[in-house]
Amino acid sequence: MFNFDLHTTTRILFGKDAISGLRAQIPADARVLVTYGGGSVKKTGVLDQVLNALSGLNVLEFGGIEPNPSYETLMNAVKIAREEKVTFLLAVGGGSVLDGTKFIAAAAQYAEGVDPWEILQTGGSKIQSAIPMGSVLTLPATGSETNMGAVISRKTTGDKQAFMNPHVRPVFAILDPVYTYTLPPRQVANGVVDAFVHTIEQYVTYPVNAKIQDRFAEGILLTLIEEGPKALKEPENYDVRANVMWAATQALNGLIGSGVPQDWATHMLGHELTAMHGLDHAQTLAVILPALWNEKRDTKRAKLLQYAERVWNITEGSEDARIDAAIAATREFFEAMGVPTHLSGYGLDGSTIPALLAKLDEHGMTQIGENQDITLDVSRRIYEAAR
Repeated sequence: MFNFDLHTTTRILFGKDAISGLRAQIPADARVLVTYGGGSVKKTGVLDQVLNALSGLNVLEFGGIEPNPSYETLMNAVKIAREEKVTFLLAVGGGSVLDGTKFIAAAAQYAEGVDPWEILQTGGSKIQSAIPMGSVLTLPATGSETNMGAVISRKTTGDKQAFMNPHVRPVFAILDPVYTYTLPPRQVANGVVDAFVHTIEQYVTYPVNAKIQDRFAEGILLTLIEEGPKALKEPENYDVRANVMWAATQALNGLIGSGVPQDWATHMLGHELTAMHGLDHAQTLAVILPALWNEKRDTKRAKLLQYAERVWNITEGSEDARIDAAIAATREFFEAMGVPTHLSGYGLDGSTIPALLAKLDEHGMTQIGENQDITLDVSRRIYEAAR
């Protein structure tokens, strides 16, 4: 196991009516900007519950943060935050709203005269401060409610890039599984796939004898496999929704990634598909992961075999046969959730692969993966195999 420094500071208020604890988490003299996406939080009444809980505070609203939050939209909120001297941000929604709010938090206090897009260009390394923020989660998927990372898109340039910085880790997160009952099936499926691949990126690499992290990761994967289909069939099953929500948070709160090698190449290749073609984030992960595993089966062999045995109970046949079966089982799971695993499933024929590779090159993604051995040529083979 590698050395690590783990400091997770987000307070979690989990369960039915957890919103009742919201008011106590925000300073009494705060100037609050509530951020959200489309109209779903209004239709479901979640936004009204939030605003009622904040009664008596100085509260402003900013809506319209889209899936794959755009720099252009977020800069409008940054302007409000600066002009209104906002001192606290509250994100109400899923990972896109949370990611966007993290950018707002950092950009509002970024160096004067510097384009905040530099935050993405430098991976967040130049962030010195940020407006504190909390969240009311309505879509379990990204784990953004407890971590210090975010992914932002820039429509005008076709870029989608990530940043990380401890200053943007949420102070608290309200997690009420009931808020997920009304999610459309597509969002439920995407959330399960997203959390699944987050776990995989920290688990299927190479062994370092980190037994606790491995067992935690396997528990998350098994939970998602068991509960994901149920979440689609039984949308108001509280226990199912609670387990899915908690699994998504645990998948990317820093715990299972501590002391182990991490991959994230599936995400890097997927980001370019989203930026260029508008695919949902989870859809790109479902497309890339099986192809990437087949390409890197030798360097990932030990962990793929462990995954095959412990997650799918695949113990018979040659090593290659077991790996093939594990990849097939993963693909079947994604497909059963309603998420296609080939580019052709989204009407794409692979003709933009050269352009995708050019973007990877532009973003410095020329040696990625846990061994830094996924070059542009390897990425090309992965994209081609994913068609």
